Order: sequence, then structure tokens, then C-alpha cells
Amino acid sequence: MQAVEVKSLLEAKLPGTQVEVEGEGCNFQLNLISDELAGLSPVKRQQQVYAHLNAWIADGSIHAVTMKFFSQAAWAERS
Repeated sequence: MQAVEVKSLLEAKLPGTQVEVEGEGCNFQLNLISDELAGLSPVKRQQQVYAHLNAWIADGSIHAVTMKFFSQAAWAERS
């Protein structure tokens, strides 16, 4: 599994979300930049993402995922 595959999948499935992915193999760290996701509860945010990754988790392509969520404004402040 490559980081670019994870990025492409999530950006296609979560319109309006910018995804930054670090890691390789089966361990990934995700930064998800989306005003919509940032407005949800922590559990709801993770459910939105895991819904699209569950098949890869089930077949072992992804073993561990760490997620951080940012609004557009919070992400811009980091730079």
C-alpha cells in the first residue's frame, strides 16, 4: 500500500477534503483538512474515514492509521 493510494481514495470519497498522508507499507498518519469534518464530533470524523478504509484494513493492506483533523483556517495557521 502506498501513501498516494490512500490520499487518492480519501480525496475521491470525501469531497472538499484535502488529505496529507505520511507513512508507507501498512502504517499511515493522516492529516485531513476539511471544514465539514472539523465540525463533527471526534467519533463521527473517524467513522467517516474508516468507512472508506475498512476493506484495506480487513485484508491487511493497512494495519495502523493515525488521524488528525484540521479546519481550513487551522491548517493555514500551521504554515
